[in-house]
Amino acid sequence: MFSRRSNTPEQEPSTNESTRTGSTRTGFFGRRRSSSSDHDDDPRNDPSILAARQKVAEAEAAEREADRALMQARASARSAAEHVRILEREAKEESRRAKVKQSESKIVSKSARALGRFG
Repeated sequence: MFSRRSNTPEQEPSTNESTRTGSTRTGFFGRRRSSSSDHDDDPRNDPSILAARQKVAEAEAAEREADRALMQARASARSAAEHVRILEREAKEESRRAKVKQSESKIVSKSARALGRFG
């Protein structure tokens, strides 16, 4: 009444017009996806697929590392077994030498018993 503006329908935009001009609205099922996914409809680029691929790659790498560790452990076990065989051979040889030395020392001892009887 005291206002200079008149509220005629021609001057004031309707609520339908303001919502239509501000943004395009569609229903729930017609929502637009983000711009990054508009061109990424390839299922190979799906985050769950990419995550699964990453897990598979990590598992394969872990298997390769486990295989490498297994081969290294087997090589280490072979080396240790060979070292033991060498020690056993050396001990056997030392034992044989000790027996020979013992028998020679008995011979020398027998011949030394006769010493000093005539003195």
